[in-house]
Formats: sequence, structure tokens, C-alpha cells
Amino acid sequence: MRILMLTQYFPPESGAAQVRLKELAKGLQGNGHKVTVVTAFPNHPSGVIPPNYRGRWRMKDEIDGIPVWRTWIYPVQRGRFWKRLLNYFSFVFSSFWGLSKAGKQDVLFFESPPLFLGITALVYGWLTRTRIIMNISDLWPESAVALGLVNSRWMIRAAEGLEKLLYRKAWKISSQTEGIRTSLVQRGVPEDKVTFLPNGVNLDLFAPRKRDEEMARKLALKEEDFVLIYAGTMGYAQGLESIIRTAELLKDKQGFRFLFVGDGTEKPMLEALTKEKKLSNVSFVDFQPVQEMPRYFSLSSASIVPLKKNKLFEGARPSKMFPALGSAVPVIYSGEGEAAELVLSSGGGVVVEPENSEALAQAIIELKENPNRQEMGRQGRQFVKDNYTWSQIIQRWLKELGI
Repeated sequence: MRILMLTQYFPPESGAAQVRLKELAKGLQGNGHKVTVVTAFPNHPSGVIPPNYRGRWRMKDEIDGIPVWRTWIYPVQRGRFWKRLLNYFSFVFSSFWGLSKAGKQDVLFFESPPLFLGITALVYGWLTRTRIIMNISDLWPESAVALGLVNSRWMIRAAEGLEKLLYRKAWKISSQTEGIRTSLVQRGVPEDKVTFLPNGVNLDLFAPRKRDEEMARKLALKEEDFVLIYAGTMGYAQGLESIIRTAELLKDKQGFRFLFVGDGTEKPMLEALTKEKKLSNVSFVDFQPVQEMPRYFSLSSASIVPLKKNKLFEGARPSKMFPALGSAVPVIYSGEGEAAELVLSSGGGVVVEPENSEALAQAIIELKENPNRQEMGRQGRQFVKDNYTWSQIIQRWLKELGI
């Protein structure tokens, strides 16, 4: 089939969504489908924008043999929410040029959030009589409202109206977690309309590897250090200040090092908090390309994956746990619900109460002293090998779609 992917996020820009969508595009192509992508130019302030993308309004590109049409977008900026809306809506409108160049398609697959990209999908689907697959990686605006990030009543009502319209008009809806799938069915979406497309891992990239001595010297990490890595977006939902408090509790104990790799709106606050508390056991590294991350995992004793204590997150599955499991690095999940059950069933990690710094500190100490820590890492890798490789995920999803 001819499948058109419409997404604001795609490589070479770094990020969890970008990695997932590229793997999906490659997997679909590997299963005999013809994939075309319409996306935005790389624009995130934390990433280095390659010279050939700068100052461009539109262009045809190619990523791993996949044709990509790129259009202009107002760059992401930290600050007021209206700037984020400009970022979203600029691509809502500019992406029509890419859609016009992509040619006739059988299916349009679009990623939400941003939910507003559904406007583009609806118009394109209506004009071309193309079936729409809505892929939901986060329930919006529900999540933004629950976190207090959106409080404008008119915007919430408009977003909820668009959300309901998209649920009706979409041919299929893909959910990234079981929690999202359950929520959709409870809202009245027919069960046979909802499919499951979870996060996965590229085990060729994320695998156990020898300690990267060059990187260890660069980060001033000793071989005997017990390194706790947080790798990913540093946003409000993660509640990362609880990890800083944990680092403070362990600052007088020898050998514990906390490594934050990534960027996000909360990073300046976390750096300021670290400086205020004079924590020499905490380090920050800028956002890294996904290809570089195995080097950091080679130095890691465990990966901390936290979420705030919120009913909404009980149905979440943070993508950052899968590269750690694939790298045979034990996961300490600070959260509840679906992801907690997954970590425990994998045998590759432990679970603590969210935003409980004392419990997290105790779990770290116990994990360091655990003689079966390496076996825990091995079990975690075997678990994702058996259940969460991209080839398995995509084949199961295509079977659900019936294509």
C-alpha cells in the first residue's frame, strides 16, 4: 500500500518520537509498503541543525531510502504557550505543500500530539478520499490540562471538539499504550477501531557493550562509580527534581554519580537546583543523537525513569525504558501503573513510588549491593528481544490493521 506519514517530528532531529516514527517508516517499507513522509524542518533549540536545512522554506529529502517532503515551521522556543501554538499551527498550514507533492496515497498516518495536525489530516482525507490513521502517543488536551499546562477554557473546549471529531472520522486509531486504548474504548470509540502500536527498541543499536573509556574520561567517571543515568526530555511530567533530592541524600556516600543526558524546559531549573545544593555527584550533558546514546549506557549501572505522581500517568509507557533494557542496564522506574507492571514482568528492573526521593535512594543502594544485578540486565534485554523489537511490533500492528 501507499502510506503517507504526516508528522511534525522526524530525523535528523533527535527525540523519542523521531526515533519511533523512523523505525515505523523503515518497518513498513520492509514489509513491502511504499512510505512517504511529510514533516517539518529540524527546529528544536536543543539540537544542532545541519547546514543544508537552514534558511529553507521547503525541500525534498531522503532518509534511509524514504522520500521526505519538508516544509517550514516556526521554531520551538521556550517561553509562553502561544509560542508553542505558533510552532504547531505553522506546520498545520505549511504541510499542505508537502501533501500536494506526495501524490495519491491509500492511507494517511498522522501523529498526535500535536492534536492540531489532525486539521490538516481531515482536510486532506476529505479532498482525496484517503483513509486516516490517527496515532496517539499522548491523550491531548487531557494530559496538558491534568498537568496544569493549559487552562484556557476556550482552547480546552476547541481541542476536545477536534479530538472527538478525529475519533469519529479516523479509519483506525493507534494507541501507544494499553491505557490509551482502554481510555478510547471507554469514551465510546469502537473496540475494533483501536489498534496497539507501542514503543520498541532497535537491538542492533542498543546492546551490551564494553565500557567507553574515552567517554568515561570526558565525564570524569571512575570505573568503580555507580552511575545512574537519566536520558531523555527534561520536562514537567518527569518530576526530575525528586532525582536531585535523591542525589542530595546520597552525596556523602562514595561512588554514586547521577548523569542527566538531554534537554527540556525543566533543565535550567535542575541545573540551578544542583548548583544551589552544591552537588558534585550530578552532571548534565546536552541532548545527544540517538546513535551516541549506547556510549552513555555503556557507562551506566542503572537507568532512572521517573514520572510525577498523577492518575494520568498510570497508563503511560515512557519510551526511555526500552533502550536501557535493550542495553542490559537495569531500570529503576519511579512511577505507577502500566509501565511499573512492564518493568517488573521483564525482570530487568525495580519499581519505587513516584516522587519519593527516600525510596529512590534506598532502591539505588540496594541495587548497587545486589549480586544479581548483571542477571537482571540480561533478563531485561531478553524480555524486549522476545516482545518489543520493532519488527515484531510492526507486524502485529499490520495484522490488526488488516493490511
